[in-house]
Amino acid sequence: MSFDLMLALGAFCLVSTITPGPNNMMVMASGANFGYLRTLPHMVGIAFGMLVMTLLVGAGLIRVFDLFPPAHTILTVASVAYLLYLAWKIAHSAAPKGRKSTSGKPLNVLQAALFQWVNPKAWSMALTAITVYAADRSFWAIAVVGLTFFAVCIPSVSVWTVLGQQMRRFLTNPKRLRAFNWTMAALLVASLYPVLYH
Repeated sequence: MSFDLMLALGAFCLVSTITPGPNNMMVMASGANFGYLRTLPHMVGIAFGMLVMTLLVGAGLIRVFDLFPPAHTILTVASVAYLLYLAWKIAHSAAPKGRKSTSGKPLNVLQAALFQWVNPKAWSMALTAITVYAADRSFWAIAVVGLTFFAVCIPSVSVWTVLGQQMRRFLTNPKRLRAFNWTMAALLVASLYPVLYH
């Protein structure tokens, strides 16, 4: 892979991971409800999940969509249903008491990694990156794409987590926190629009 292509890949991964989407809405809500440190496993899980997904898509999973087109529709329906469930959970998150929330807990590494498999934006990112930047399907090209996603994911989602954490001081009032959580839930649902419209 040429240096210019690697730069383009880095830019693609950065832009696609830092722009609004289900992962970023969830870590922002988690940062506000649980703080940065308790959200760190969630962030690591996103990066790890993207790495594994990209490697498996590049290793041949992409062919499933070529051979069985309805698989895309099935995946989209399942993803939307699960994201609507998560939006409901975020909207009904309990108000924090002191430094920790009274109920609920942030996603762990495995949960966040597995979430990528029902995240329409993650699928779109992995499929596009493999198609454009690893067109020859060589092990080296696929590995570079996966590792690039891994490298940029944590810094990208950290921005959203810190933003959520900084909002904590303004969310000490239960009514404001409730409004914030409902807003995050609505934004999570809205983040599905580009994928569904496309």
